[in-house]
Amino acid sequence: MNLEDLIPTEEICTRYKVEQTFISSLSQSGLIRIVTVEKSQYVPSDEIAEFEKLRRLHYELDINLEGLEAIQHLLAQLEELQHQNRKLKNRLGLYE
Repeated sequence: MNLEDLIPTEEICTRYKVEQTFISSLSQSGLIRIVTVEKSQYVPSDEIAEFEKLRRLHYELDINLEGLEAIQHLLAQLEELQHQNRKLKNRLGLYE
């Protein structure tokens, strides 16, 4: 991964006004990835949208870490079901 595609966790903490422990907790739960390069921690830029969503859920709706994990799991299931539904509709369209 290119260093240009990584955002330092300190910068994220400052910009989004969150604690380092929040980012670490998200990483430990597997909700976002943290990359360590030479003792510095970074979040890949493609994870920022997911981080922003989780931050809003946590700070604005007061959802705890376990709730964030459950929401993430349910959203992944929903996405998979939507994918299967599209696939089945496409197959059905062949027979109409």
